[in-house]
Amino acid sequence: MEIFVTLLLAGAVALKDYIALHVITCLIPAFLLAGGIVTFVSRETIIGYLGAAARKLSSFGIAAGGSFFVAACSCTVIPVSSGIYRGGAGVGAAFILLWVAPAANILALVYTGQILGGQMVIARLVSALLMCFVVGFVMAYAFYKEENNRVSTIRMSGGPLMSRKAMVLLLLLVAWLLAPNYMVTHGPYWQKVVVWAVGLAVVGIYAWEIIDREKIKDWLKETWWFVRIIFPLLLAGVFIVGIIGAILPQEWIETWLGGAGLRQSFLATMIGAVTYFATMTEAPFVDTLMNLGMGKGPALALLLTGPGISLPNWLAIARVFGVKKALVYVPTIIVLGTLVGWVAGFILG
Repeated sequence: MEIFVTLLLAGAVALKDYIALHVITCLIPAFLLAGGIVTFVSRETIIGYLGAAARKLSSFGIAAGGSFFVAACSCTVIPVSSGIYRGGAGVGAAFILLWVAPAANILALVYTGQILGGQMVIARLVSALLMCFVVGFVMAYAFYKEENNRVSTIRMSGGPLMSRKAMVLLLLLVAWLLAPNYMVTHGPYWQKVVVWAVGLAVVGIYAWEIIDREKIKDWLKETWWFVRIIFPLLLAGVFIVGIIGAILPQEWIETWLGGAGLRQSFLATMIGAVTYFATMTEAPFVDTLMNLGMGKGPALALLLTGPGISLPNWLAIARVFGVKKALVYVPTIIVLGTLVGWVAGFILG
């Protein structure tokens, strides 16, 4: 009974920390941005640039390049990725955003360099970009027929991506999403909340004064769809991860993650794939394990998969994109993370 209570408390603490640190400053702007993409961005134009009919290398490059500037964890990025997917983007481009934004965003890379050095930054960036193109092609060709059916009723248009008013609103939403992490890298959490509150005021005033009331209603309706579908699963997943963290002994991690073998990289990948890491929290965790003897290869695997996927991420992807896509995407990342960590272990030494 005592063990059961301890595990429940561990799950509750993880849930409390998640709600306190991520729901306000991360998820609220992310959900509103996702709803805004669906509402304001021309679906036909999205398909022209990122749709299944677009050239794969071009659309994947655009998705990867844009993802680099989105500082989001594996759960926060789901509303944004599903937003462009619902807007007409191909599954390959949508899942590239889903992968690159948490695995190799510019904020996480800078922070990784401060803690782990330039070698690990370069390895992380190159690995994430190589992996993202593999992920894009795997998802695109695994669901080729479905993609063709999904976009066959939509005509590509040469018209504008969105109105100028809508573009300003989405840029404000992106700035609002990124500002707390970019502007407050150190110090107490309340400083991030202050930055977030200022962003909320700016977005709210602009939307109320400039955007049509009917469009605002449509925007909030689309936003609520993402909240209703995704948010409960994120909370459930974080609770489960807290319990897993209490069960998994640190001594076991230290013993089995040393060296540069395939087994070590696989175990590091699996730990990262299950455990939830907010963006930038993976670097100090990996640094601690490396000081205890963790190899550079497994460390890179954990740096990639830790923020890139998580158990809450699995559940939310299955709900939003479908179980089949989750069953293709998650094993693909696990296999790629294992191989990258294994190879990097011999290259980095």
